[in-house]
Amino acid sequence: MTAGSWTWDPSLYSGSAAYYARGRAAYPDALAEAFTTELGLDGSGRLLDVGCGPGSLTLLLTGRFEESVGLDADPDMLAEAARLAADAGIGNCRWLHRRAEELPAGLGEFRLVTFAQSFHWLDRPKVAAAVRGMLAAGGACAHVHAATHQGVDPGDLAPPHDAIADLVRRYLGPVRRAGQGVLPDGTASGETEIYRAAGFRGPRRFEVPGRVVTRTADDVVAAVFSLSSSAPHLFGDRRDAFEAELRELLREASPAGTFSERLQEIAVDLWRP
Repeated sequence: MTAGSWTWDPSLYSGSAAYYARGRAAYPDALAEAFTTELGLDGSGRLLDVGCGPGSLTLLLTGRFEESVGLDADPDMLAEAARLAADAGIGNCRWLHRRAEELPAGLGEFRLVTFAQSFHWLDRPKVAAAVRGMLAAGGACAHVHAATHQGVDPGDLAPPHDAIADLVRRYLGPVRRAGQGVLPDGTASGETEIYRAAGFRGPRRFEVPGRVVTRTADDVVAAVFSLSSSAPHLFGDRRDAFEAELRELLREASPAGTFSERLQEIAVDLWRP
């Protein structure tokens, strides 16, 4: 739960849930197909998505399982996930408001446990050890490496990411914010050693190619507010002023209000007991 002097607190993504699904690029269907091929998914077994947020990966994969459980510490994220599931007519998901550190929490066994852009926020040794004991025979744990808030191609049509970062620093200071604390060295890394110490072997990696996405200015604003480092609550009573400057920055970069960029490929590390 700690990285340097930083400690998790419930405000990490406070106010971000309403922006997350719009601001983050959706995981592609190709990712679900790749999971199905790699693991032989056939609609049986159960999925646990740890740190599920608004169900971005949970809802993509749930059709490959009998039941899916999305677990997250932010109740607003789970409410958004439930809304999106209802809108899509998906009925085999349930949403659990728990911290990952509370696992196994009597949830039983799972064919697949996923961490999609979430593992670095957790007490990783504790959670990895708990998850290992929750896998059914032949089950796997998947660590999804992805960047869904911005692309890697700094072309002429890409959002002005450097200028946006400068604007955030002007309002929030030079050190990355995260909840009530700061992350001067960024989020934790070195997950390979943690998985292996918890009794996993691997990883076996598969990748899904990056793709070009087109976004509106509203989408880019939502992407900024979807980040822990620029979550709405961090701006306090200056939020409206920040958003006004952000929108003016985007208007200058693209008077038409549209942006296009290539997303990084998605890499998935599969770990088995």
